[in-house]
Amino acid sequence: MRSVIANSPDETFSLGVEVGRELVGGEMILLTGGLGAGKTVIAKGIMSALDYDPDDVTSPSFTLVNLYRAKLEVYHIDLWRLDEGVDVEAAVGLDDIVANENAVVIIEWAEKLRDPEPGTTLIRIAIHGDGDDPRTISIERSAG
Repeated sequence: MRSVIANSPDETFSLGVEVGRELVGGEMILLTGGLGAGKTVIAKGIMSALDYDPDDVTSPSFTLVNLYRAKLEVYHIDLWRLDEGVDVEAAVGLDDIVANENAVVIIEWAEKLRDPEPGTTLIRIAIHGDGDDPRTISIERSAG
């Protein structure tokens, strides 16, 4: 596990760029952290590394899933609005999404996910901190 301190949104974005540069397809990125912690900022950095305009990346809070076609197909999922007890995997069609083995899946509020898809490379990114305070961001990569 790697842990870094991000002192600004720009540093958080840059960390997302670092993660994005390592993607080859087939990864599931699980983002956790409080409201306003920087999960979407990380997603914007990842998409920037994949040659996608980060200004066009928005949190899919209301749509649940955004599909971005960049160097790789990226499914950006936000589970925040889904109530406890809801089968979040079914609500967003996760089985169909991960069937595309070359796609990247970014999931905000991943703590609502029951079990990550077996056989998927997982990148867990936990963001701690809020407001104008620096963020402690831990990154752990593992085979699913």
